[in-house]
Amino acid sequence: MLTLLRRRAVSSVVPLLVVVLGVFFLARLTGDPANLYLPLSATPEMRAEFAARNGLDDPLITQFGDYLAQVAHLDFGESLRTAQPAGEAVLRAFPATLQLAGWTMLLAIVGAVVIGALAAYRPNSATDRIASFLSSTAASVPDFWIAIMGVLVFAVTLGWLPTSGTSGAAAWVLPVATLFIRPFGVLVQVVRGAMVSALSAPYVKVARGKGASELRVVFGHALRNAAAPALTVAGDLAVGLVNGAVVVETIFGWPGIGKLMIDSVLQRDFAVLQAAVLLTALAIFALNILVDLCHALLDPRVRQRAAA
Repeated sequence: MLTLLRRRAVSSVVPLLVVVLGVFFLARLTGDPANLYLPLSATPEMRAEFAARNGLDDPLITQFGDYLAQVAHLDFGESLRTAQPAGEAVLRAFPATLQLAGWTMLLAIVGAVVIGALAAYRPNSATDRIASFLSSTAASVPDFWIAIMGVLVFAVTLGWLPTSGTSGAAAWVLPVATLFIRPFGVLVQVVRGAMVSALSAPYVKVARGKGASELRVVFGHALRNAAAPALTVAGDLAVGLVNGAVVVETIFGWPGIGKLMIDSVLQRDFAVLQAAVLLTALAIFALNILVDLCHALLDPRVRQRAAA
């Protein structure tokens, strides 16, 4: 396990550096921050003083080297808009995204396990066909369309739910439902396929021959062996949730990392944008490593390959 952890951590270093390099230089393509933070009547001297004060007058290579040195000391710079540490702004926003993604994945996994297992228990039955149709539809619908239709129907037309905010349970319904639908549809298909194969395996027939109850056969034997592929897909979907939260948080005004990124791009707040992307990348890499470790715990073959 330690060998696997070390290999995955080392293999994540280069992609992380690419992300840092990419966001640093691409952020500069959004334009000169002086055009936003200085009046239209600003003189060249005022612009030069603004650039020097914020370290924008040096060549890009020099700026990037200074940025890497700051990051090595966990200093992510100051926000151009608020003059506060960029790292603090990101850490304030990140828990909201984690809560949204966490609750969404929890509901998606629990629902997919139940529906997928029921569909696989009797293949080609009416339950299986309905579950397959609905899950295929859910997996194909884009998040932004669900969000827009949810706001139009349940917030604007019916007035049942708020369009934004985080206070109260009602404010969570539309964001969670929007992010929930696609992962739920994908996981139902994965669980159903893995369970169909597991329920036809010899060890299941042996368990039934020994008199084990159907509930224990399905959820105790078959589901445990079908969990590995579902876990891998769930990890990929969780990563997608963090990325998809950019759109959903912007639509619903959710004060998370996704909305912070969009606001930082529009405000050309380079330090906050770089810190937000870096923290998100670290979270994604950590999540991928955690999924690999869980997969190794469930599948001895993975542990054997890692030790080889």
